[in-house]
Amino acid sequence: MAGEQHGGDIVVVGGGIIGCTTAYYLTRHASYDPDHHRITLLEATKIAGNASGKAGGLVALWAYPSSIVPLSFRLHGELAEEHNGEERWGYRRIHGGELAAQVRQPAGDGTRQAESDGPATAKRRHAAGLPGDLTWVDPFNVVSYSELGDPTNTAQVHPYQFTTSMAELAAERGVKIVLGSVTGIEYTATTGEGAADRGGQPLSPTTNPASAKAVSGVTYTDTATSTPHTISATTVILAAGPWTPTLLPSLPVPAHRAHSIVVRSRHPISAHALFTDLPPSTPEIYPRPNNEAYACGPTDTLVPLPTTSALITVDPSRCADIRSQISTLSPALRDADLLLEQACYLPAGGPWIGPTGRARGEWVAAGHTCWGISNAPATGMLLAEMVLEGRARSASVKGLDPRKGMVR
Repeated sequence: MAGEQHGGDIVVVGGGIIGCTTAYYLTRHASYDPDHHRITLLEATKIAGNASGKAGGLVALWAYPSSIVPLSFRLHGELAEEHNGEERWGYRRIHGGELAAQVRQPAGDGTRQAESDGPATAKRRHAAGLPGDLTWVDPFNVVSYSELGDPTNTAQVHPYQFTTSMAELAAERGVKIVLGSVTGIEYTATTGEGAADRGGQPLSPTTNPASAKAVSGVTYTDTATSTPHTISATTVILAAGPWTPTLLPSLPVPAHRAHSIVVRSRHPISAHALFTDLPPSTPEIYPRPNNEAYACGPTDTLVPLPTTSALITVDPSRCADIRSQISTLSPALRDADLLLEQACYLPAGGPWIGPTGRARGEWVAAGHTCWGISNAPATGMLLAEMVLEGRARSASVKGLDPRKGMVR
């Protein structure tokens, strides 16, 4: 089946980073023909309304799974170069480190920077192993520092800007973006004899009952008018993040709630992403351009996943905890201006990339954990290859086959 061009109506369900990069790479594939293919991206609320708009935006060559990470890291760089990602979505190479801390004294105000504190601070910074330009962390509260990554293998993007840019670039090539909640997938009967799905696995009624059907359409309710609609589809890609199990219940994609804040410092913040150990918590800090910093705390499962991202609520106490924790580490963040308090739900359990095995023409990409932003370009390119060529060519995804994770 490799090399055969597949056309028709392609529907991508989900306007997060996985759905948007998939739509983007479908339109960049050599076999894509706007006169032959019709691509629709269906999103229930807004593009990047959940984790894709509220994540840290870390991109790393030391992420996981190793089967797609190198491809995705390279593609991030290529996308930034082609579309001016530095300006458009804040792409830049950074450092990353693990920092263990213990509060020995309150962090001073933002004016206490190492370069103006003299030899005592410099000596303490050296003893803690801090890089010379990591001046916004109070060295007197640092126990140790170890580098996880450097600009050769670590980068970042602004996740909301990156996701919306991918959607805009896909739309420029013909993708139709529709706001509506998908209520079901429609199927039509097939013979199944001698058929193979586009992942290369044989389909027959005796070995796989799903071979008796193929996707034929998607039903959804228009977000603005509440009007039901059905659109035809020969290919459906389920990329709805933690909401994927509403359409594919057999695939476990747990939802973990995460809170975060964004602040703007009045002092320089160097490009060091920090994974901290500050008992009893482990806040993560991701500096951004313009002296902004994103910080998040641990995830929880205390509040069930709502039906849409528009219904996610923020627990102010959890955001206050995050701000208190990073304030003990950094005087520059202690007096920073608070820009955002937010919450989202991370999809866990995967990533799963490939055919569902439930019907011909049905695919899924979900469960990308905290590395969704990082691994999105590879996921999108590989799905485009699967759909339009019949196989994943740029990386091996055998270990990510969603059929291996299905609960029967």
